[in-house]
Order: sequence, then C-alpha cells, then structure tokens
Amino acid sequence: MQRCLELAAKGMGHVAPNPMVGCVIVHEGAIVSEGYHETFGAPHAEPNAIRQLGDELLKSSTLYVNLEPCSHYGKTPPCADLIIHKGIRKVVVGSLDPNPLVAGQGIQKLKDAGIEVVHGILEKQCRELNKRFYMFHENKRPYIILKWAQTGDGFISQWPLPENKEDNWITGAESKALSHQWRSEEQAILIGYNTLINDDPLLTTRLARGNNPLRLILARETDLPSHLQVFNKDAKTIVLNGVKSEMKHFVEYVKIDWSNKVKAVLDLCYARQIASVIVEGGTNTIYNFMNQGLWDEARIFVNPGKQFVHGIAAPEIGLKGHKPLSIGNDLLYTIRNED
Repeated sequence: MQRCLELAAKGMGHVAPNPMVGCVIVHEGAIVSEGYHETFGAPHAEPNAIRQLGDELLKSSTLYVNLEPCSHYGKTPPCADLIIHKGIRKVVVGSLDPNPLVAGQGIQKLKDAGIEVVHGILEKQCRELNKRFYMFHENKRPYIILKWAQTGDGFISQWPLPENKEDNWITGAESKALSHQWRSEEQAILIGYNTLINDDPLLTTRLARGNNPLRLILARETDLPSHLQVFNKDAKTIVLNGVKSEMKHFVEYVKIDWSNKVKAVLDLCYARQIASVIVEGGTNTIYNFMNQGLWDEARIFVNPGKQFVHGIAAPEIGLKGHKPLSIGNDLLYTIRNED
C-alpha cells in the first residue's frame, strides 16, 4: 500500500479534480506490475497496472490500490468491472471513495462477484494524500491553502511601496521556486484587488515544471488596468466582482454576492469542479478566509534577517509552537486548521 501511495503521488497537479491513485499487483509475494492515474481523462491506475499482465497470472494475483475502485462510467469505464472481468480474486483497498457515485459501491460490486476485499490499509495516509478530493466531496468545497511571506518583524510589504519592486521582496530564490511548485499542484490561485494592483503578479508556475493554475481575482469593481499581467494568455483568469458577468478579451467576469464573497468563491469552485485553491494574499483577503474558519492549511515563509520596520502587517496566526523547515535562508511554517 505504501508503494501505491508513492505511485499515486506522481499524479500531483495532473489529475485533479480526480484523486491521485496508484495500483500494485502482487503475485506470490512479489510485485509484478504497477500503474498510476497519470492525467485527467486518461486511464485510471488499475487498468494501467492490469494491462501489463496476462489473464492467467492475474487470476492468481492480488491487486492493491490506495482508493476504492470506481464503479461508474465517467471519462473511463468502471475499474471494478475490469477487475471482475480479469478474474482477480483478491483486492486490498486503502480508503473508501467519498464520491457519491462510488462511496462503497465499488467494493460491494467486487464482493458480489465473489472477490475477497480487504480495506482500511494505511487509511490515514491514503486520506492525507487525497485531502483535496476528500474535502471536495465531503464538505462540498475546495481545499483552501493560505500562503504568504513575512519579514522577521512581521510585515508582508513596505508601505508606501518602494520604487524598486526588488526592495520589497522578502524570500530567497529557493522559497520562490517552491512557491511556484505549489502553484502547479493546485487547480486555482486567488488574490485580492490590492495585491493585484500593488504587485501586478503573473500567478504562473514559471519557476517550476507543471500546469499554470486558474487565476481568480477578487475585485469589487471591474474597471481594472488592461496592462495587468494576469490578463495575458498564460492561464485563464476569472475576475469575481460585484458588478457584471461577461467574457471580455479572454477574461471571464463573474458577478458574486460581495457581502459574502468567501462563500461565493467556494460555491463557484465547487460548481466548476475546482478541488483546491491557494490564496496568496493580501492580508485582507487571507483574513476573509481565516475569520470564517474556511481554510485548511497555511504556509508561511519568514525571512528572519529581513526587517521592514513599518509597512503592511502580516496576518496573525501564531507561529510559536510550530517547528519550521529551513528553505535557503528562510523559515517555512506549515499550520493545519484542526477545527
């Protein structure tokens, strides 16, 4: 099952909103075939592993998979049906599928066909790997990651802004590259109006390999400067606003209830099958999620050697008691919202 998880993780950033799934086939105590779900819309882990073996060998093998085999027709046929058709007699499952289209039906279908099924193996680790998938189906919203960088004295930006943007940078090259890798792992990235205007960010993965996330912008009004970098064609951009809904120059404008914009963001993401969002600022936008308890994880870079003395204060989350990782000259704190 541990090997299944290792294989499944290779699909990070490529299979969403589907789960990451790995499959291992064992014959007489040895692994004889492996597979994982590689890209959204492509074959699932089970057929990728099964197709490498002959039918006779499969009939005396055990199939391991970290998530319950699907039992419905989606972009691909049901994996449970393929397992039954190939005559595999034993299946070991890590965790149940929370998708109501499956939710135990895959395992039941296997049992009804006379297949021995064992489930709940490394279940905690299996759920952790697919925390976005579980959040989406169990709580009907995307997994929310809050991310920011702050100086040693607790500021995310100088104010007024310095003429040279580089004077406002906080983290080193290693942290920047890691941030871009994180972007490639999530389906969407969100910022507020002030960050959009002050930083003019690209919100892409240019420092890492992987897909650019969908760019979500929270801006009450829609009269935005046309030269902003988020309006290029590197990735799709949606401006969530309180004025209008329309398409304009490859940018989608979606009117939302501005009095409850966090719920509007979550509802839009759920409706569009977006299972994860990384929120990169600014402070007010991050507080909007924190104050409603609608966040799951916070990732905070701290550069202890950088001091702004005055400026825009970083969100208060309480770093004491949390052990950071060293990323170059920066410290990285990761905090989970246990509530």
